[in-house]
Amino acid sequence: MEPHGPGCPGSVLFGCELTANTKSYTFQVDEEDDSDHILALSVVCLTDGAKDECNVVEVVGRNHENQEIAVPVANLKLSCQPLLSLDNFKLQPPVTFRLAAGSGPVHLTGWHRIVHREDASFEEDDDLSVEEEEEELAPIMPAKK
Repeated sequence: MEPHGPGCPGSVLFGCELTANTKSYTFQVDEEDDSDHILALSVVCLTDGAKDECNVVEVVGRNHENQEIAVPVANLKLSCQPLLSLDNFKLQPPVTFRLAAGSGPVHLTGWHRIVHREDASFEEDDDLSVEEEEEELAPIMPAKK
């Protein structure tokens, strides 16, 4: 599991709220940015003022054929499931969160991880040194019977 949180370089806290008045929120980054961006959602929960009704949250993104696709990720109800852990559900921007049913308020929280391209090349160098170390290990011999 990749580290997320305040101790992880390049990670910043993310949060947005969906309500009856603001039914959607789009997370996007500057297309000219030379970094890779990952949004890792950790929790979706009902907040103060929510009614006891079904609140369905959808993620709207693009599939492998670049077609828009909407996927429900949470169905929250105050009396039986007011919050849901999404265990760092990773998404690549642009992505839209939509309150498909209910009036909220529903709050989504997580981490926005930014990986700079020069960091990625540094990580590749680390992988090469690991491969070199593996080559130095003696081959595994079958056990004698």
